[in-house]
Amino acid sequence: MSKMVLDEIDERILAELQSNARLSNVDLADRAGLSPSPCLRRVRALEEAGVIRGYAALVDQESVGLPVSVFVMVSLERQVEKALEIFEERIRALPEVMECYLMTGDSDYLLRIVTSDLQAYEQFLMRHLTKFPGVNGIKSSFALKQVVYRTELPVSGME
Repeated sequence: MSKMVLDEIDERILAELQSNARLSNVDLADRAGLSPSPCLRRVRALEEAGVIRGYAALVDQESVGLPVSVFVMVSLERQVEKALEIFEERIRALPEVMECYLMTGDSDYLLRIVTSDLQAYEQFLMRHLTKFPGVNGIKSSFALKQVVYRTELPVSGME
């Protein structure tokens, strides 16, 4: 997929939608300095190009009983394509896994997992990660406090 070239208006649209995706097209157009029809065309073009991947409600994890965030470093026995594919397929199926990154360095993957408590994490670990084929090592770190959490990318003025 080729990278879409964004102008200042596209960046304003993205910034506004990241801040409040529930804006009406009329309000978005006003904030972006456009009339509604061209604004809607730009939003659709951003969606079609994959710049806007979707829209979501941000839910507070403590409010829904999932206050614990665990960062897990996973090492595999072998870093061959098939082993990576199997691990990634299995990890995608687990709703507790909020993020998963293939990494360089000491571990092969970094995961962010949410759970209700330490016992729930232990059960998750025993039922899933320790039973994945090819897993060589698991190191867990528990977040004590969330200092920064952003969902808005700094799109304005980025080169």
